Amino acid sequence: MSELQRPRRRLSRQVRLRRTIAAAVLAGVIAGAIAIGAAAGADRDAQASNEPSGTPTATPDPTPSEPARPSPDVTAPPVLVPSFDKSARSIDDPNSIWLVVNKLRPLNPADYAPADLVTVPVAHTWDPLMRQEASDAIVTMFAAATSEAGLSLASNSAYRSYTTQVELYAGDDNLTARPGYSEHQTGLTMDIGATSGVCSLATCFTDTAEGVWLRDNAWRFGYLLRYPADKTAVTGYDFEPWHFRYIGVELSTEMHNTGFTTLEEFFGLPAAPAYP
Repeated sequence: MSELQRPRRRLSRQVRLRRTIAAAVLAGVIAGAIAIGAAAGADRDAQASNEPSGTPTATPDPTPSEPARPSPDVTAPPVLVPSFDKSARSIDDPNSIWLVVNKLRPLNPADYAPADLVTVPVAHTWDPLMRQEASDAIVTMFAAATSEAGLSLASNSAYRSYTTQVELYAGDDNLTARPGYSEHQTGLTMDIGATSGVCSLATCFTDTAEGVWLRDNAWRFGYLLRYPADKTAVTGYDFEPWHFRYIGVELSTEMHNTGFTTLEEFFGLPAAPAYP
């Protein structure tokens, strides 16, 4: 009898059960492997889509930033203080309060007379005349001497005309100006003393309370002690602690602040110790 004709033997129930279980396990293993492979592929695709195209290059480490440099201090521009203008007024015009008169600089004209002379309302020996501006300033100064220091000042001499100077000039060039060269003729000068008359027109006036106050304060009112003790070689005149010349507060303040005591030195003029 051939194999085909031979009747098949029936498998036992246990054998069939074992085969069924084995087939199921094998199918599960295969299915799991397929799932794992698919998941791995999807993950690779996701990573590839997130990577930039082209050849990857190494990213350099970021350069550490430099510390912030402090900004330089901002210096304010210097404040320009205007310098004193020495040319603001004439030193040649007899009508200018900055006029410089000395033995090298006579009045022009020689018989000049101010047009604005007024009587100065202060205590006096002889009726004093001065130019209006100089008169106003000296009235204020006399009042300040009284209110600030309890002093009483008086005029011993103020404006003197060319004719009067002719009468007074006695030939001593260190004591009296020649006619046409006198500051008194400008109407800007006064010889000041105490109302008591102590040391009037004498060098001892410098040591009196009135002389000390005038020396220290006259500049505040526009007046200059015109002939200082140590400047005879510059001004041409002996020390006269009583002789005060009006030059205006602007100029007197500048001279006080800069230490100049003569008009010649302040304006850079030649010394005038003698007549030419």
